[in-house]
Amino acid sequence: MAEIVQQRIENRIPELEQLERVGLFSKKEVKSMLKRATALEYKLHRLIITKVDFIAYIQYEINVLELIKKRRSRIGYQFKREEIEYSIISRINSIFRRATTKWKDDVQLWLSHIAFCKKWNTKAQLSKVFSSMLAIHPEKPALWIMAAKSELEDRNLSESARHLFLRALRFHPESKKVYQEYFRMELLHAEKLRKQQKELEQAEMDLVRYEFSPEIMSGKLAELMLMVFSVLSTGADFILSLLTIAAIFDFTKELQDTIIQDLQSKYTDDSLTWDFMAKRELEATVGEELQTAKGRASDIARREERCCQVYEEGLNGLNTEAMWACYVSFCLERFKRKTNVQELKEKIFFSADLIGQKTNVCKHSHISLHTMSGWMRISCNGSFLLCSQRGLLSVVPAVSMEIKEKYLDWSYRAGGYKKARKTFTSLHESRPFSKAFFTRMIQMEKNQLRWSLRTVYGFFPPDLWLEYIREELGPSGQPENCGMIHWRAMKMLEGESVERFTAQYTLLQTGHI
Repeated sequence: MAEIVQQRIENRIPELEQLERVGLFSKKEVKSMLKRATALEYKLHRLIITKVDFIAYIQYEINVLELIKKRRSRIGYQFKREEIEYSIISRINSIFRRATTKWKDDVQLWLSHIAFCKKWNTKAQLSKVFSSMLAIHPEKPALWIMAAKSELEDRNLSESARHLFLRALRFHPESKKVYQEYFRMELLHAEKLRKQQKELEQAEMDLVRYEFSPEIMSGKLAELMLMVFSVLSTGADFILSLLTIAAIFDFTKELQDTIIQDLQSKYTDDSLTWDFMAKRELEATVGEELQTAKGRASDIARREERCCQVYEEGLNGLNTEAMWACYVSFCLERFKRKTNVQELKEKIFFSADLIGQKTNVCKHSHISLHTMSGWMRISCNGSFLLCSQRGLLSVVPAVSMEIKEKYLDWSYRAGGYKKARKTFTSLHESRPFSKAFFTRMIQMEKNQLRWSLRTVYGFFPPDLWLEYIREELGPSGQPENCGMIHWRAMKMLEGESVERFTAQYTLLQTGHI
C-alpha cells in the first residue's frame, strides 16, 4: 500500500514545482498541500474505505482548482495549464472512476462526476462517463435523455444524440418522455442548422461546402417521427404535448397543422381533443374591427360563441364526465373575465347544474367540488341556490362537506353575519359535516361586537367542546358557564368521545393543558 501511495505522491511533484515556480503558491503552501494529499491518499488505501473518503479527496482537489483559478486572475498569469490544471483534472477524474467502480448503484455519484466534467469542460471524458453510467443504469429513461442532450448541447453531435435516443427507445419503448425529448431534439437541431445557415448567408460566405439538408431544417425528421408515434396509439395528451413542443419553433407551421389533423382524425373520443379545439377558437385571427373597443368586444363575443359550439359538438358524441368538466371549466374561466355574452352566462349555470346531477349519479367528487367552488365565487343568488342544492344533497361525503363550507362562506359574503347565521342553523344538523364548518362559524361570531358561542357549540364534534370551555375561561368569557357546558357535552357525546373528553377536561382542570 505504501509503495502505491508513494508513487502517486511522486507523480504530483512536477505539478507542485510548477505552482511554486510560476508564483501561484509559496513553498510553505506547496509543502502543506503535499502533506494533505498524502493523508488523503492513505485513506483511500485502507482495508475499509468509505464513500466519504473519496468525496473528501475530490472536494479537496476541486478546491485547489478553484484557488488556482483565482490566483491566476489576480496575478494575470495564464500559462502552464497543461502541467498544472490538466494534471489535477485528470487526477479528479481518476478518483471519480475509482469511486463509481466501487459504488456502481449510486446515481448521485455518477451525476456529480458528470457535473464536474461539464464545469471544467472535459467533453471527451463526459461522453465516457455517460457511456459507463448507462451501461449500469439502462433502466432509467431520464439518464438516457440527459446523455443525448449532452451530446447535442455540449458536444454539438446531433448524430450521436440521435443514436442515444434510438438506444433508449429499445430499452423503453413505452416511455412518452423519451419520445417527447427525441422529438424536441430533432427540432432543436433543425433550428440550430437554420441559424447557422442564416449567419453564413449574412457573412456572404459560400454555402456549397456546408451541408444543410432542407429536409432536416424544415423539421421533416420530426414529422416522420410523428407518423411513428401515431402508430403507437399514445393518446391525445401525448399528441398535444408534441404540439406544444412544436409551437416553440417558428418554422413548424406545417408540422403543427399535421399534428392537429392527426388529433382530429384519431382522437375524437378524448375530451382533451375537444377542449383544445374549442379553446383554439379564441386564438383565431381577426380583422380591422378590433381598432375600436366595440369591435373588440364584438369579436370576443363571436369567439366565445364558437368555443361553445365546439364544446357542444363534442358533447353530442362524447357525453362523459370529463367532457362536461372541460366545458364547465371553460365557462367558469370566461365568466371570471366578466364576459358580456348573456348566452354564455346561461350556459355556465346550465352546465354546472347538469354536472351536479351527473356527479350524484356517478358518485365522483372532484368535478362537483371544482364546479361548486368556482360557481360560488361568481354566481348570483338565484343561480347559486339552485345549483348548490345538488351538492348539499350529494351522496358523496366529501362533496357534501365541502359544499357546506363553501355555502357558509358565500352566505357571509352575500348577506353578512345574519345570513351566515341563518345558513348555519339550517345546515348544522345535516350530516356529514366537517370541523372547518364549525370553526368558520365560530370566527364569524367572534368578528361581532357582541358575540356568543353558545348556539354554535351546541352541535360540536367532540374535540371542540374543550375549546368552548377554554373560551369561557378566557378574558371575554363567563367561567361560571363551564359546569353547564361540561354537562351538555357529557349528555351529547357518546362512546369513546365521552372518554376522550373526560380525560382532556381532567387535564385542563389540573393545569396540565
